[in-house]
Amino acid sequence: MNIKQAEYVIFDVETTGLTPEGGDRIVEIAAIRFKNQKIVEHFESLVNPQRDIPEEAQRLHGISVDMVKDAPSREEALTRMTDFINGACLVGHNIKFDLDFLCYELSLLGRKLREETPAIDTLKMAKELIPHLRSYSLPSLARGLGVLVTDSHRALADVQTTAAVFNSLLDTAFETRVESFKELYKKFGIVKPNFKIEQVNQEMLF
Repeated sequence: MNIKQAEYVIFDVETTGLTPEGGDRIVEIAAIRFKNQKIVEHFESLVNPQRDIPEEAQRLHGISVDMVKDAPSREEALTRMTDFINGACLVGHNIKFDLDFLCYELSLLGRKLREETPAIDTLKMAKELIPHLRSYSLPSLARGLGVLVTDSHRALADVQTTAAVFNSLLDTAFETRVESFKELYKKFGIVKPNFKIEQVNQEMLF
């Protein structure tokens, strides 16, 4: 399949901290479905983490305990998210961070992403395709590519920025003869985390 015709879900999470296995949890998740280099659908949701949100995290993303107290539960929000993925390739900037949280919290529900769900990192793409940049943070990369950066550190805003960055990087990859999705994944794909699940019903796989 041509890389420009493939279907991608670009996603981002905001969290209470940096380590899901240490007790940090998702407080917001957002995603964009991207096909034929166009945004065709989006999803976003606050998530009740069922724990306090440290002040440092609140200063970073602006999401307070009051904002999430009546938000959907982890199970509700992540079920909607996995339904939204629906077989597409996942994309994110430094995607390992977001995938770790997504996969760990799914494991707490006795669930996991399907093994065949691929994941591609725009950070990995940028470092190889644009090697001259001083910084590969999402805002710096976006500015380097001429992408307008709006409200950062909120999930949907970051996803919108990542989508524009990914679109530009796809063009660059295509110009360097990375034309098939298989080639794209071979060069820029990452292995999904595999958190232990005691017992998984096959009907609960996404």
